[in-house]
Amino acid sequence: MAIQWFPGHMNKARKKIAEAMPEIDLVIEVLDARLPFSSTNPMVDELRGDKPCIKILNKSDLADPKVTQNWVKYFSQQHNTQAMPLVAEDKKQVKKVVQLCKKIGHKRTEKKLAIRVMIMGIPNVGKSTLINALAGRQIARTGNEPAVTKANQMIDLKNGIVLSDTPGILWPKFENELSGYRLAASGAVKDTAIEYTDVAQFALGYLLERYQQPLMTRFKMKELPESAEAALNTVAAKRGCLRPGGVVDLHKASELCLHEMRAGKIGLISLETPEMVEAELAAIEAERLAALEAEQDQKS
Repeated sequence: MAIQWFPGHMNKARKKIAEAMPEIDLVIEVLDARLPFSSTNPMVDELRGDKPCIKILNKSDLADPKVTQNWVKYFSQQHNTQAMPLVAEDKKQVKKVVQLCKKIGHKRTEKKLAIRVMIMGIPNVGKSTLINALAGRQIARTGNEPAVTKANQMIDLKNGIVLSDTPGILWPKFENELSGYRLAASGAVKDTAIEYTDVAQFALGYLLERYQQPLMTRFKMKELPESAEAALNTVAAKRGCLRPGGVVDLHKASELCLHEMRAGKIGLISLETPEMVEAELAAIEAERLAALEAEQDQKS
């Protein structure tokens, strides 16, 4: 699913982030724990350079805990990076974020200087919810629609940390087409920009492969459907998604599936694993090299 989404305000945000970065001590990148790789913006590592980074796997209460732990290990092996799962609404967990920031920025604290932290993340990963939790008050607007934050904000937490909030930014094109589907399934991409039936069938196909029992239990299936299309038709029949004349309403069934998955009603689901992503990236690189080789053969 090739999603092109790079509004003008996001382009401006990128420039503002680049300008502000020299004055930043630490970067927090908020990710969706259900799809940590696909919700990672490559621009973050590009813009932060060698500055330390905390990758927050937010919404961990919706993700498969075993897979989340694998992602924490995966990111923590990267240079100058630490990762932790989080539920941004949990005050006790949010305190651990503050403690980690102070541990990483202890040299600033020893000089009685505030630790300057920039929070980054693509739309709808819970960045504004985390900011409000850190501040202990409603500062950043929150919502289920992507791209709520539109401009940079400076927030003094009054505890030795100053936050720089940034608008949610996506990049012009996803290198991995499957990431586009995962982001759409999670709700990171506006529903008006996706084809519900395609995304729902992608999600159902994944659930049929990796989360069969939760899927069957939620929709009271007596046997496992043979395909994503069959699963969608089964959901439509089970939930009464019918148009006049008994015609199956696949769009309504698709909406229902995606909304229930996003809300965690089907179960604790992770849409990708480190091993899966590594294999996909290797396949993309192999395709790129093959295309390059074919192009060179044509020229010669």
